[in-house]
Amino acid sequence: MSITVWQALEAGGRLEPATRPMLEPAADELVLEVLHCGLCHSDLSMLDNQWGMSNYPLVPGHEVVGRVVQVGTGVNPDLIGQLRGLGWISGSCSHCPQCLGGSGNLCASLEATIVGRQGGFSSHVTARQDWAIPLPAGMDPAAAGPLFCGGITVFAPLVDEAVSPTAHVAVIGIGGLGHMALQFARAWGCEVTALTTNLSKAEEARRFGAHHVEALERLAHLPGRFDLVINTVNHPLQWGDVMASLAPRGRLHQLGAVLDPIQVGAFDLIMGRRSITGSPTSSPASLLKMVDFCVRHNIRPEVEHLPMDRINDAIARLRQGDVRYRFVLDQT
Repeated sequence: MSITVWQALEAGGRLEPATRPMLEPAADELVLEVLHCGLCHSDLSMLDNQWGMSNYPLVPGHEVVGRVVQVGTGVNPDLIGQLRGLGWISGSCSHCPQCLGGSGNLCASLEATIVGRQGGFSSHVTARQDWAIPLPAGMDPAAAGPLFCGGITVFAPLVDEAVSPTAHVAVIGIGGLGHMALQFARAWGCEVTALTTNLSKAEEARRFGAHHVEALERLAHLPGRFDLVINTVNHPLQWGDVMASLAPRGRLHQLGAVLDPIQVGAFDLIMGRRSITGSPTSSPASLLKMVDFCVRHNIRPEVEHLPMDRINDAIARLRQGDVRYRFVLDQT
Protein backbone atom coordinates (compact mmCIF):
# COMPACT_ATOMS: atom_id res chain seq x y z
CA MET A 1 0.00 0.00 0.00
CA SER A 2 1.06 3.61 -0.53
CA ILE A 3 -0.09 7.03 0.60
CA THR A 4 -0.35 10.34 -1.24
CA VAL A 5 1.35 13.56 -0.19
CA TRP A 6 1.56 17.14 -1.44
CA GLN A 7 5.21 18.16 -1.20
CA ALA A 8 7.49 21.09 -2.05
CA LEU A 9 10.91 20.19 -3.40
CA GLU A 10 12.51 23.56 -2.64
CA ALA A 11 11.96 26.73 -0.65
CA GLY A 12 8.97 28.64 -1.99
CA GLY A 13 8.12 25.83 -4.40
CA ARG A 14 4.66 24.65 -5.41
CA LEU A 15 3.23 21.61 -3.72
CA GLU A 16 3.16 18.66 -6.09
CA PRO A 17 1.44 15.29 -5.57
CA ALA A 18 3.61 12.25 -4.88
CA THR A 19 3.30 8.77 -3.42
CA ARG A 20 5.19 7.31 -0.48
CA PRO A 21 5.17 3.97 1.33
CA MET A 22 2.37 3.46 3.84
CA LEU A 23 3.24 4.86 7.29
CA GLU A 24 3.90 2.44 10.13
CA PRO A 25 3.17 3.67 13.65
CA ALA A 26 5.95 3.45 16.21
CA ALA A 27 5.27 2.49 19.82
CA ASP A 28 2.66 4.81 21.38
CA GLU A 29 1.80 6.23 17.94
CA LEU A 30 -1.29 6.05 15.80
CA VAL A 31 -1.97 6.65 12.11
CA LEU A 32 -4.64 9.14 11.09
CA GLU A 33 -6.36 9.01 7.73
CA VAL A 34 -6.55 12.73 6.96
CA LEU A 35 -10.08 14.01 6.31
CA HIS A 36 -9.50 17.76 6.63
CA CYS A 37 -6.44 19.96 7.15
CA GLY A 38 -6.32 23.69 7.82
CA LEU A 39 -3.78 26.00 6.19
CA CYS A 40 -1.84 28.09 8.70
CA HIS A 41 0.53 30.99 8.08
CA SER A 42 3.21 28.85 9.74
CA ASP A 43 2.91 26.49 6.77
CA LEU A 44 3.98 29.38 4.53
CA SER A 45 6.90 30.19 6.84
CA MET A 46 8.03 26.56 6.66
CA LEU A 47 7.54 26.41 2.88
CA ASP A 48 9.74 29.48 2.49
CA ASN A 49 12.23 28.33 5.16
CA GLN A 50 11.83 31.66 6.96
CA TRP A 51 12.78 30.04 10.26
CA GLY A 52 15.79 28.10 8.91
CA MET A 53 14.53 24.65 9.96
CA SER A 54 12.75 23.35 6.86
CA ASN A 55 13.84 20.14 5.15
CA TYR A 56 12.84 19.30 1.59
CA PRO A 57 10.87 17.59 0.24
CA LEU A 58 8.51 19.28 2.69
CA VAL A 59 4.93 18.15 3.33
CA PRO A 60 3.25 20.94 5.33
CA GLY A 61 -0.12 20.91 7.07
CA HIS A 62 -0.54 20.80 10.85
CA GLU A 63 -4.22 21.48 11.54
CA VAL A 64 -5.43 17.95 10.93
CA VAL A 65 -8.69 16.19 11.57
CA GLY A 66 -8.50 12.51 10.75
CA ARG A 67 -9.74 9.04 11.55
CA VAL A 68 -7.57 6.56 13.43
CA VAL A 69 -6.86 3.65 11.06
CA GLN A 70 -3.87 1.95 12.70
CA VAL A 71 -2.16 1.91 16.10
CA GLY A 72 1.29 1.02 17.36
CA THR A 73 2.42 -0.95 20.38
CA GLY A 74 0.97 0.39 23.61
CA VAL A 75 -2.06 2.03 21.98
CA ASN A 76 -5.53 0.62 22.62
CA PRO A 77 -6.85 -0.80 19.32
CA ASP A 78 -10.33 0.37 20.34
CA LEU A 79 -9.19 3.83 19.21
CA ILE A 80 -9.43 2.70 15.58
CA GLY A 81 -12.29 4.56 13.95
CA GLN A 82 -12.15 7.56 16.32
CA LEU A 83 -11.97 11.11 14.96
CA ARG A 84 -8.99 13.03 16.32
CA GLY A 85 -7.36 16.42 15.84
CA LEU A 86 -3.63 17.07 15.50
CA GLY A 87 -1.82 20.40 15.65
CA TRP A 88 1.75 21.73 15.50
CA ILE A 89 3.05 19.18 18.02
CA SER A 90 2.92 15.48 17.20
CA GLY A 91 4.95 14.09 20.09
CA SER A 92 7.03 14.67 23.22
CA CYS A 93 9.20 12.47 25.42
CA SER A 94 6.54 11.97 28.17
CA HIS A 95 9.15 11.58 30.95
CA CYS A 96 11.02 14.89 31.35
CA PRO A 97 10.04 17.38 34.11
CA GLN A 98 8.08 19.48 31.61
CA CYS A 99 6.03 16.55 30.31
CA LEU A 100 5.45 15.13 33.78
CA GLY A 101 4.44 18.59 35.01
CA GLY A 102 1.76 19.02 32.36
CA SER A 103 3.75 21.29 30.04
CA GLY A 104 4.64 18.85 27.29
CA ASN A 105 4.65 21.68 24.76
CA LEU A 106 7.87 22.87 26.45
CA CYS A 107 9.60 19.48 26.14
CA ALA A 108 13.17 19.70 24.86
CA SER A 109 12.53 16.62 22.69
CA LEU A 110 9.39 18.02 21.10
CA GLU A 111 8.36 16.56 17.74
CA ALA A 112 6.73 19.11 15.46
CA THR A 113 4.27 17.80 12.90
CA ILE A 114 5.98 19.43 9.91
CA VAL A 115 9.60 19.71 11.13
CA GLY A 116 11.40 16.57 10.00
CA ARG A 117 8.07 14.79 9.68
CA GLN A 118 5.34 14.43 7.09
CA GLY A 119 2.50 16.85 7.63
CA GLY A 120 -1.22 16.75 7.02
CA PHE A 121 -1.39 17.75 3.36
CA SER A 122 -1.41 14.04 2.69
CA SER A 123 -3.68 11.06 2.93
CA HIS A 124 -2.19 9.84 6.24
CA VAL A 125 -0.10 11.17 9.11
CA THR A 126 1.34 9.73 12.34
CA ALA A 127 1.39 11.16 15.86
CA ARG A 128 1.87 10.13 19.47
CA GLN A 129 -1.54 9.18 20.85
CA ASP A 130 -1.59 11.85 23.58
CA TRP A 131 -1.13 14.65 21.03
CA ALA A 132 -3.97 13.40 18.80
CA ILE A 133 -6.99 14.88 20.58
CA PRO A 134 -10.42 13.19 20.43
CA LEU A 135 -13.18 15.37 19.04
CA PRO A 136 -16.07 15.78 21.49
CA ALA A 137 -19.66 15.19 20.50
CA GLY A 138 -21.11 18.31 18.92
CA MET A 139 -17.89 19.46 17.24
CA ASP A 140 -18.01 19.71 13.44
CA PRO A 141 -14.96 17.80 12.16
CA ALA A 142 -14.99 19.67 8.85
CA ALA A 143 -14.36 23.00 10.59
CA ALA A 144 -12.35 21.86 13.62
CA GLY A 145 -8.85 21.62 12.12
CA PRO A 146 -7.77 25.25 12.73
CA LEU A 147 -8.54 24.87 16.43
CA PHE A 148 -5.59 22.50 16.89
CA CYS A 149 -2.99 25.14 16.02
CA GLY A 150 -4.50 28.60 15.64
CA GLY A 151 -7.21 27.96 18.20
CA ILE A 152 -5.04 26.56 20.97
CA THR A 153 -2.45 29.28 20.34
CA VAL A 154 -4.94 31.99 21.33
CA PHE A 155 -6.72 29.89 23.98
CA ALA A 156 -3.47 29.21 25.84
CA PRO A 157 -2.93 32.79 27.13
CA LEU A 158 -6.34 32.64 28.81
CA VAL A 159 -6.32 29.16 30.34
CA ASP A 160 -2.62 28.61 31.05
CA GLU A 161 -2.12 32.06 32.61
CA ALA A 162 -5.44 31.97 34.51
CA VAL A 163 -6.68 35.26 33.09
CA SER A 164 -9.47 36.77 35.18
CA PRO A 165 -12.92 36.90 33.54
CA THR A 166 -13.03 40.55 34.66
CA ALA A 167 -9.91 41.39 32.63
CA HIS A 168 -9.92 43.81 29.71
CA VAL A 169 -8.33 41.96 26.81
CA ALA A 170 -7.21 43.45 23.50
CA VAL A 171 -6.54 41.40 20.37
CA ILE A 172 -4.26 42.85 17.69
CA GLY A 173 -5.01 41.49 14.24
CA ILE A 174 -8.43 40.19 13.15
CA GLY A 175 -7.30 37.32 10.96
CA GLY A 176 -6.92 33.57 11.27
CA LEU A 177 -5.79 33.75 14.90
CA GLY A 178 -7.50 36.95 15.92
CA HIS A 179 -11.04 35.96 14.97
CA MET A 180 -10.76 32.94 17.27
CA ALA A 181 -9.10 34.97 20.05
CA LEU A 182 -12.08 37.34 20.10
CA GLN A 183 -14.49 34.43 20.50
CA PHE A 184 -12.48 32.84 23.31
CA ALA A 185 -11.96 36.08 25.26
CA ARG A 186 -15.66 37.02 25.02
CA ALA A 187 -16.79 33.55 26.17
CA TRP A 188 -14.19 33.70 28.98
CA GLY A 189 -16.13 36.69 30.32
CA CYS A 190 -13.62 39.43 29.49
CA GLU A 191 -14.21 42.89 28.12
CA VAL A 192 -12.79 42.58 24.61
CA THR A 193 -11.29 45.15 22.26
CA ALA A 194 -10.27 44.39 18.68
CA LEU A 195 -7.31 46.41 17.38
CA THR A 196 -7.06 46.44 13.59
CA THR A 197 -5.55 48.33 10.67
CA ASN A 198 -8.71 47.60 8.67
CA LEU A 199 -11.83 49.14 10.20
CA SER A 200 -13.93 47.58 7.43
CA LYS A 201 -13.69 44.46 9.63
CA ALA A 202 -15.36 46.24 12.56
CA GLU A 203 -18.77 44.58 12.24
CA GLU A 204 -17.19 41.16 11.76
CA ALA A 205 -15.01 41.74 14.84
CA ARG A 206 -18.13 42.55 16.87
CA ARG A 207 -19.82 39.44 15.53
CA PHE A 208 -16.86 37.40 16.78
CA GLY A 209 -17.16 38.92 20.24
CA ALA A 210 -15.47 42.33 20.42
CA HIS A 211 -17.19 44.87 22.65
CA HIS A 212 -15.04 47.62 21.12
CA VAL A 213 -13.13 48.05 17.86
CA GLU A 214 -10.26 50.51 17.60
CA ALA A 215 -7.83 51.43 14.83
CA LEU A 216 -4.38 50.13 15.70
CA GLU A 217 -2.84 53.54 15.09
CA ARG A 218 -4.98 54.91 17.96
CA LEU A 219 -3.21 52.68 20.47
CA ALA A 220 -1.18 55.65 21.72
CA HIS A 221 -4.48 57.24 22.80
CA LEU A 222 -5.45 54.27 25.01
CA PRO A 223 -2.97 54.42 27.89
CA GLY A 224 -3.29 52.02 30.80
CA ARG A 225 -6.39 50.35 29.39
CA PHE A 226 -5.65 46.63 28.91
CA ASP A 227 -4.80 43.86 31.34
CA LEU A 228 -3.75 41.62 28.46
CA VAL A 229 -2.85 42.36 24.84
CA ILE A 230 -2.74 39.29 22.58
CA ASN A 231 -0.71 40.19 19.49
CA THR A 232 -1.35 37.85 16.56
CA VAL A 233 0.47 39.81 13.82
CA ASN A 234 3.96 38.95 12.63
CA HIS A 235 5.30 42.39 11.75
CA PRO A 236 6.87 45.13 13.91
CA LEU A 237 4.60 47.51 15.82
CA GLN A 238 5.08 50.71 17.78
CA TRP A 239 6.12 48.69 20.80
CA GLY A 240 6.23 51.67 23.14
CA ASP A 241 2.57 52.41 22.37
CA VAL A 242 1.65 48.76 22.96
CA MET A 243 3.36 48.72 26.34
CA ALA A 244 1.83 52.07 27.34
CA SER A 245 -1.65 50.68 26.62
CA LEU A 246 -1.19 48.09 29.38
CA ALA A 247 -2.69 48.59 32.81
CA PRO A 248 -0.47 48.11 35.88
CA ARG A 249 0.70 44.48 35.92
CA GLY A 250 -0.59 44.21 32.36
CA ARG A 251 0.96 41.80 29.90
CA LEU A 252 1.72 41.70 26.18
CA HIS A 253 1.39 38.12 24.98
CA GLN A 254 3.25 37.79 21.68
CA LEU A 255 2.04 35.12 19.26
CA GLY A 256 3.01 36.53 15.87
CA ALA A 257 6.48 35.30 14.86
CA VAL A 258 8.09 38.72 14.35
CA LEU A 259 11.57 38.20 12.91
CA ASP A 260 12.87 41.62 14.01
CA PRO A 261 13.75 42.19 17.68
CA ILE A 262 10.97 43.62 19.83
CA GLN A 263 12.35 46.95 21.03
CA VAL A 264 11.05 47.77 24.51
CA GLY A 265 12.52 50.27 26.94
CA ALA A 266 13.34 49.20 30.47
CA PHE A 267 10.93 51.71 31.97
CA ASP A 268 8.12 50.28 29.80
CA LEU A 269 8.47 47.21 32.03
CA ILE A 270 9.53 48.74 35.32
CA MET A 271 6.82 51.38 35.58
CA GLY A 272 3.55 49.58 36.24
CA ARG A 273 5.30 46.20 36.54
CA ARG A 274 4.33 45.24 33.00
CA SER A 275 5.60 42.12 31.24
CA ILE A 276 5.97 40.38 27.88
CA THR A 277 5.26 36.68 27.41
CA GLY A 278 4.74 34.24 24.57
CA SER A 279 3.72 30.63 24.15
CA PRO A 280 4.20 27.74 21.71
CA THR A 281 0.66 26.31 21.51
CA SER A 282 -0.10 24.35 24.71
CA SER A 283 -0.32 20.96 26.37
CA PRO A 284 -2.63 18.02 25.59
CA ALA A 285 -4.57 18.83 28.77
CA SER A 286 -5.20 22.39 27.54
CA LEU A 287 -6.19 21.07 24.11
CA LEU A 288 -8.80 18.86 25.77
CA LYS A 289 -10.09 21.83 27.76
CA MET A 290 -10.23 23.92 24.59
CA VAL A 291 -12.36 21.53 22.54
CA ASP A 292 -14.82 21.13 25.43
CA PHE A 293 -14.93 24.92 25.87
CA CYS A 294 -15.62 25.33 22.14
CA VAL A 295 -18.58 22.97 22.22
CA ARG A 296 -19.99 24.55 25.40
CA HIS A 297 -19.80 28.09 23.97
CA ASN A 298 -20.39 27.30 20.28
CA ILE A 299 -16.95 28.60 19.27
CA ARG A 300 -15.73 27.59 15.83
CA PRO A 301 -13.32 28.93 13.23
CA GLU A 302 -14.81 30.64 10.22
CA VAL A 303 -13.45 28.62 7.31
CA GLU A 304 -13.50 28.38 3.55
CA HIS A 305 -13.31 24.85 2.19
CA LEU A 306 -11.32 23.78 -0.87
CA PRO A 307 -10.49 20.28 -2.11
CA MET A 308 -6.95 19.12 -1.32
CA ASP A 309 -5.93 19.28 -4.98
CA ARG A 310 -6.42 23.06 -4.83
CA ILE A 311 -3.84 23.52 -2.08
CA ASN A 312 -1.68 25.78 -4.27
CA ASP A 313 -4.65 28.09 -4.89
CA ALA A 314 -5.18 28.33 -1.15
CA ILE A 315 -1.49 29.10 -0.56
CA ALA A 316 -1.49 31.85 -3.22
CA ARG A 317 -4.60 33.45 -1.74
CA LEU A 318 -3.28 33.23 1.83
CA ARG A 319 -0.10 35.03 0.72
CA GLN A 320 -2.33 37.85 -0.54
CA GLY A 321 -4.48 37.88 2.61
CA ASP A 322 -7.47 36.74 0.57
CA VAL A 323 -9.24 34.50 3.10
CA ARG A 324 -12.01 34.93 5.68
CA TYR A 325 -10.61 33.59 7.97
CA ARG A 326 -9.01 30.17 7.53
CA PHE A 327 -8.71 27.70 4.67
CA VAL A 328 -9.50 24.05 5.26
CA LEU A 329 -8.45 21.54 2.60
CA ASP A 330 -10.72 18.52 2.30
CA GLN A 331 -9.90 15.05 1.04
CA THR A 332 -12.38 14.06 -1.67
